[in-house]
This record gives sequence, C-alpha cells and structure tokens, in this order.
Amino acid sequence: MRKPYIAGNWKMNTTLTEGIQLCENICNLVTNISTTDIAIFPPSTHLATLKAQIKNTQIQIGSQNISDQKEGAFTGEISAKMIQDIGCKSTLIGHSERRQLYKESNKILAQKCTEALRNNLQIVFCIGETLEERESEQTLPCLETQLTEGLISVKNQLSANNLIIAYEPVWAIGTGKVASTEQAQEAHAFIRHFLSSWHSPTLGKETRILYGGSVKPSNSQDLLSQEDIDGALIGGASLNAESFNQIIQSI
Repeated sequence: MRKPYIAGNWKMNTTLTEGIQLCENICNLVTNISTTDIAIFPPSTHLATLKAQIKNTQIQIGSQNISDQKEGAFTGEISAKMIQDIGCKSTLIGHSERRQLYKESNKILAQKCTEALRNNLQIVFCIGETLEERESEQTLPCLETQLTEGLISVKNQLSANNLIIAYEPVWAIGTGKVASTEQAQEAHAFIRHFLSSWHSPTLGKETRILYGGSVKPSNSQDLLSQEDIDGALIGGASLNAESFNQIIQSI
C-alpha cells in the first residue's frame, strides 16, 4: 500500500515572516493527520527557520532546487550537502520551470540526482510534456525520455524510499487548466509501467507518483481517486493553508 503524499511547492513566494505564518497555519490544520505524508518546499531562505518550526510535527520540508555540483566556485548555487545539513530530507529536481526558464537539460538533472542521493536526499523528480508535445501525441515518448535520461546516473541506487515521481503537464502548471482524470491516470499508469520494465517490478509497484498542475480543492478528489495517482505536488493552492488542507482532506 503506497502512502499518499501531498506537497506544497511555494516557488518564489512569501517573505520569511509570511512563510512562518503560513507554516504555522498549516501545522495547526494538519495536526492529527497521520495517514498522509505532508511536505512543504519553501524558498531556500526559509529552510533553516521553518525546519525548526516544524520540529515537533509530522510535516516534512524539502528544497525546491539543488546544484548539480558538489562544491566550489559556483556563485549563487546551493549544494545538496548544504540542504542536507540544514535538515532537509528531500529536494525537487526537474521542475518544468527549471527545465523551461533555466534550460536545465536531462544531463544536468541526472547530475543533480547523483548529488541528491550522494547526500541522502530523497528525489522528487518532475516530468511532463508541453502543449505542443501533447497535441502531437508525443506525451508518452517525452515522459520516457525525461525518465530515462534524467535518472540514468542513479538507476542502480533507486528505491521507493529515495524516489518520488511528479507528473506535471507543462500546459497545466499555473494556467488554471488541468489534465482530465483520464489523461492523468494514463500518464501515471505509463510511468509505473516504465519503472517496472526499466528498473524492476518492485520499483514500479511501490514508487509514489504525484500529479501536479493547477490542483485545487475543487478537482483534487477526482484526481486523487485514480488508481495510480498517489498524491499531488501543489503550487498556488499551497500558499493558502485552508485550500492546502482541503486537498489533503480530499484523500
């Protein structure tokens, strides 16, 4: 039985003061929830403070990004070792905004995966097709390429404990559009089958696969009821504690 996982990606939102208040509000609302893993991915400037704030709660905290380099003269970068030292247990890798806006290739993402596992960070690996790829019926080949090339460097180290996949169709992120339950389930089932054949049946069966892309309380129950959807990676709706909690409750 795969335990549901709900994560909030705050992106470049909230000052530290605002983040502390949002975190407090979330903590107050989800105090008694034990059947779902709950995680927040705040800006890196907030990580140390919020890690201390959630110390006595079940909420997990992770980084939105890490460097593909171990250490050195890389101004502005934050290494996996630094993130792990703060107390984070996981990191997003391959979010479409990193791929699209900052031109991170599958090769760079593979290096990031190597650094994450080298420092005992769980990988939340994000994949998804563009609208053009969806309309040209290239969704599944696109997902296969992103998975194969992005995870190749850590293939022999992967397990359901150190890997979560987040399927986020690019055309649905921040647009208000959302994949239909049939489209989302099809992609998730394909990802699970891919992991089974590319790696092992165990990894395919046990790895949690999340849906992301304009998830909100009004559509979360239908999405999360699908057989191969194990949770959600939430953007805008995670910036409001009430809406975030409603999505968690919909499981």
